[in-house]
Amino acid sequence: MKNYLKIMSGSSNPQLAQEVCDCLDCPAGRLQIERSANDNIKVRIEENVREDDVFVVQTSCSPVNDNFIELLLIIDALKYSSARRITAVLPYYPYVRSDKKDEPRISISARLVADLLETAGANRILTMTLHAPQIAAFSRIPVDELWATNLICHHLKQTKDLSRAVVVSPDVGSATEASFYARRLDLPLAIMDKRRRADDEKAEIQTVIGDIDGRDALIFDDEVLTGGSMMAAIRVLKDRGAKRIMAGCTHGVFSGNAIQRIEESPVEVFARTNTIPLPPGQSSAKIETISVARLFGDAIKAIHHGESVSRLLD
Repeated sequence: MKNYLKIMSGSSNPQLAQEVCDCLDCPAGRLQIERSANDNIKVRIEENVREDDVFVVQTSCSPVNDNFIELLLIIDALKYSSARRITAVLPYYPYVRSDKKDEPRISISARLVADLLETAGANRILTMTLHAPQIAAFSRIPVDELWATNLICHHLKQTKDLSRAVVVSPDVGSATEASFYARRLDLPLAIMDKRRRADDEKAEIQTVIGDIDGRDALIFDDEVLTGGSMMAAIRVLKDRGAKRIMAGCTHGVFSGNAIQRIEESPVEVFARTNTIPLPPGQSSAKIETISVARLFGDAIKAIHHGESVSRLLD
């Protein structure tokens, strides 16, 4: 059986896809993506993939819907080109926040994404840091979830003085993830307590449980959208006596004026991974980018050879 490993990339994050190819010493697969006059997307695979093990790298970023439809069309084209196995590599999973029915008569979009990937012809999903654990259970095909926690911790250990640092959870719900960072960095943990004064009011930080006065605060989240909640937490930490503040996230969506908020905030460093490309024309000297290409490359190699992916999480 042929069973060659091939990497195909959509339009969403070609730089990350190329880095993955470089880590695997594997050339990027050839495909053509066209947009017709009626705004339809057309995909053509431009090489033989019959009986190959193909991994399609496509993250969720603006334009989210176009990128997702493009992914489905690539998978469909590979299926009808007789690829042996197709793995959808989603560094950032689409519609990840629509994971439950928390309002009447709404769609559970994350479940629909899993169904559409399977219908298109995907045999497996490889992703990173899902917003909620139940998302992996929505899928009827296998899901391998990677975590960037170790990469972020290693980066901070290598580049920052953490001798007076404390890890801060932005709310009680994030305490489990924050405690993982605290254990990896061998640092104490503090927790911010958010409460609503009334049902229709936005939750506000009432107190910080733990000692942060005169210490360096490290605050993490799985993803940052507009940055409003995290910047509010950072201002509270500064008001409560934190000396230096460093922040980090796996998925930096950075929509709206998020980067401007980071630039104008007291945060000294904001570490993020490259699961999502920075918005065009936007940057900040405070933002430090950590590549997840090697981790995804190792996971792809393990899947291709039928080896354990969980060992990469240790």
